[in-house]
Amino acid sequence: MKIKQERADPERRLKQKERFLLKRMGEAINDYNMISPGDRVCVAVSGGQDSLTTLKMLSNRTMMSALKYSIMAVHIKTDFSCANCVHLGSLKETFEKWHVEHVFGKADVVKKSKDRPVNCFWCSWNKRKEIFTIAEQNGANKIAFGHHKDDIIETTLLNLFFNGEVSTMNPKQEMFKGKLTIIRPLAYIEKKDITSFAKGAGLPVQVCACPYTDVSRRRQVRKIIEELCHSSRVIKSNIFRAPSRVKEEYLGKIEVQGTGSRGQGTD
Repeated sequence: MKIKQERADPERRLKQKERFLLKRMGEAINDYNMISPGDRVCVAVSGGQDSLTTLKMLSNRTMMSALKYSIMAVHIKTDFSCANCVHLGSLKETFEKWHVEHVFGKADVVKKSKDRPVNCFWCSWNKRKEIFTIAEQNGANKIAFGHHKDDIIETTLLNLFFNGEVSTMNPKQEMFKGKLTIIRPLAYIEKKDITSFAKGAGLPVQVCACPYTDVSRRRQVRKIIEELCHSSRVIKSNIFRAPSRVKEEYLGKIEVQGTGSRGQGTD
């Protein structure tokens, strides 16, 4: 009896985690009106925990029945050095197990770069372009990315620190005059909760990482946020809400002249 109870506990905890994620995702979808009846959602799946969790939650039959939408998974393989991070066979098996329609595409990141060095922006831009094309070819009007709450607040600070501008990663953003709309259903969910669920659910994970991961500016900003969170539990939520709570009367324009460092917001 005790052995059966011990086996049931992990299953019960996993169900609780899944319900929590579905609830938070549902709140984000509702608050930003991300999905409407009849929508066809293209879910961009890199093969990591975030994108697979997004697909897992969006493929939930209860949620699909309630919101009346359809989904398809899209994975883009590149010719970059991190192209083998995901075993395509494992992804295909996962898509079929979850009964999700899927498409595998290809983006020539290195080939198109010519003499220019490959970086995060160039790789991401080319993969996203291919996702847009596949979505349009398959009648999708929404594209779901696996960006979570931590991604959004890190982007807010990245743009402030390194671009000298106040902007962020929107949970919902229309593209091409509304022809396609990007949605981020994990906008209210922190990375730690996704990792916990993915581990308990045994989701496939990437077997290697992007070579730029350890040296990226995002990693620097992440460390700053982690340090700040030691002194306050609301740091992340405050940064997340800040772009929607702008006090315009306290904003002014600073005229920047010359090429000196004074007043410069970028490096």
